[in-house]
Amino acid sequence: MSLLTRVLRILLVLTAMACLVSGVWGGLLRQTWNLPLPTEHANWITHHGALMVGGFLGTVIGVERAAARDALWAYLAPILTASGGIALMSGALGFEGPLLFSLGSLVLVAVLVEAVFRQPAVFTVTMALGAAAWSAGNLLWLASWTVPRLVLWWVAFPTLTIVAERLELTRMQPQRPGSRTLFVLSTGVFLVALVVSAFQPPVGIRLAGIGLVALSLWLLRHDIARRTVRQRGLPRFTAVCLLSGYGWLALAGVLAAIQAPIDHGLPYDSVVHALFLGFVFAMIFGHAPIIFPAVMGLPIPYRPRFYAHLALLHVATVVRVAGDLLERPRVAHWGGLIGAVAIAGFLVNTVSSALQGVLARRH
Repeated sequence: MSLLTRVLRILLVLTAMACLVSGVWGGLLRQTWNLPLPTEHANWITHHGALMVGGFLGTVIGVERAAARDALWAYLAPILTASGGIALMSGALGFEGPLLFSLGSLVLVAVLVEAVFRQPAVFTVTMALGAAAWSAGNLLWLASWTVPRLVLWWVAFPTLTIVAERLELTRMQPQRPGSRTLFVLSTGVFLVALVVSAFQPPVGIRLAGIGLVALSLWLLRHDIARRTVRQRGLPRFTAVCLLSGYGWLALAGVLAAIQAPIDHGLPYDSVVHALFLGFVFAMIFGHAPIIFPAVMGLPIPYRPRFYAHLALLHVATVVRVAGDLLERPRVAHWGGLIGAVAIAGFLVNTVSSALQGVLARRH
């Protein structure tokens, strides 16, 4: 890795983390927690979801894919999404943020389509479809669609990226008859649901819920985590993160199917946070000690204390979703605060472990 590439990756990841912090901060402000803003122009409340999906996830996944491609042009995707995050964090309310996210996601689609041609496989196609769905959602946002109306397109991005990466790892174990067919069918149902939701939201959301449940059941049945959870150290921690996260994915699907349409209020909130808080962040917690060293060139040794931020995350999601389902907004707000503490704990534990790893290398 050249010095220029390493510096670029570090700057992009730091920007992604800034988007994460500002997105979480904006989410707490939406819940009426009395927190300060850095400037009066920082409208993090409005852009809470966009900062989390585009600024944080889009940039981190973009850096990961660019590192895998090992081509300078591929870094244009995370550079554009990071720039979009900076625009939103600074208070831009015009088309700058949506445009930059749209352009960045289109470049990511190009990176992943090239990957499909280099390695035609179900997992590369699935990953490209996830990026394409995110790109479509960004273009709809640019066309002034509201976030609740397009959120399924954004949901598809981390969901399909994760399931594609897990599918790739199943090649390391014996294949059960029909497993790939079931995966393709489950993914197909979810993708069809996205299109249907643009014209018939209640039908599309119910169908998407069925697709999410099907994907979660496939992961619980076929993921290699079922075997690695019996090991020790990092393999077990990662497996616990994954298997528990799949439970939240299944619940999000069930809630979407029975509560459709979910375009506002507590039903919408319960589905979105079961998926993004419970599922996506459990995946991030589990993969960070593996992906960050590969991307950043910094060791992140496993520490048993990692279970603390994972446990807090699940407590937060339980409280958050329970508050929504029981129509107790104040309870849900406490879930949001606990979730913010869990994410802060994850950042502290990850950074401190990385520093310990660097010091250990020097000695």
